[in-house]
Amino acid sequence: MGTSTTEASQYALGARRVVQLDGSRLVRVGARPTLGQYIKQLWKFRHFLYYDSRSRVSAQNNYDTLGRVWMVFNPILLGLAFFTVFGLILESSRGIANFLGYLVIGIFMFRFFTSAITGAANSIAGNQSVVQAFNFPRAALPLSAAVRELFASVPVFVVMALLAYFLGGYQVTPDEENAYPVELTWHWLLFFPAVFLALLTMAGIGMILARLVNHWNDTKHLITFGTRVLMYTSCVFFSIERYDKVPLIKTIVESNPLYCVLDIIRHAWLYDGFADPQRWITLTIWAFGSLIIGFIIFWAGEESYGKER
Repeated sequence: MGTSTTEASQYALGARRVVQLDGSRLVRVGARPTLGQYIKQLWKFRHFLYYDSRSRVSAQNNYDTLGRVWMVFNPILLGLAFFTVFGLILESSRGIANFLGYLVIGIFMFRFFTSAITGAANSIAGNQSVVQAFNFPRAALPLSAAVRELFASVPVFVVMALLAYFLGGYQVTPDEENAYPVELTWHWLLFFPAVFLALLTMAGIGMILARLVNHWNDTKHLITFGTRVLMYTSCVFFSIERYDKVPLIKTIVESNPLYCVLDIIRHAWLYDGFADPQRWITLTIWAFGSLIIGFIIFWAGEESYGKER
């Protein structure tokens, strides 16, 4: 059979076919969804939060001979240094019952608190290649950093509990009136809700700082300075009674979330009782307030993450 002139011309010029592509599901990398969609996407990445946190904890200190033992040794060595300087030389232990346990809880929890915030703050700036290459809710990175520090601190918490129990009632100063045995009671369980509220607080603050560090890298230096200020305004190694003559500073310290965590755990573990209910109220406000505000601030900057600076 012959071929028509029209068909022949088409074969000569090369037949062209128009193909329509459905691009409705294509999303620009880094595009910011609505807040509701963002929360749904983040929920789908909940398994990533867990496995990323666990895998990175396992990889920490792999090149050190003692490995993860340093996670416990570091706060112990720091505690010994603080005990020598502030407990023995400067005698900041005066008036503090069970000072050794008081100091142990302060040092160990301070390290947990600041490490989680610092890790979350650097999570975006330290993972630029991942942020630029893949489309996922960026909030997964600071949240994963906070959860990772929680997993890494589990053995630290165990050692802290053992030291508080066996050394908490031991007083090295001549004033034995400030020492009495530590008892293991159900009050110790208050540690878990206190740490949970602390984790929410750290995640919220970490997300705010992550956006700031991404925008202005020098913020990292201010964070280092801020952690030092946090140490002196949280009563890590001295009593809050030192601020009795300065009511304004004492009020600021009592509003500090880390101080609230320390006071709750110290009362539960060392003094077999409840901390002032105001500590729980303040910590709860910090936990949910910082998480909500931090999440919104971080989400608002979603499209800025991964851009060349």
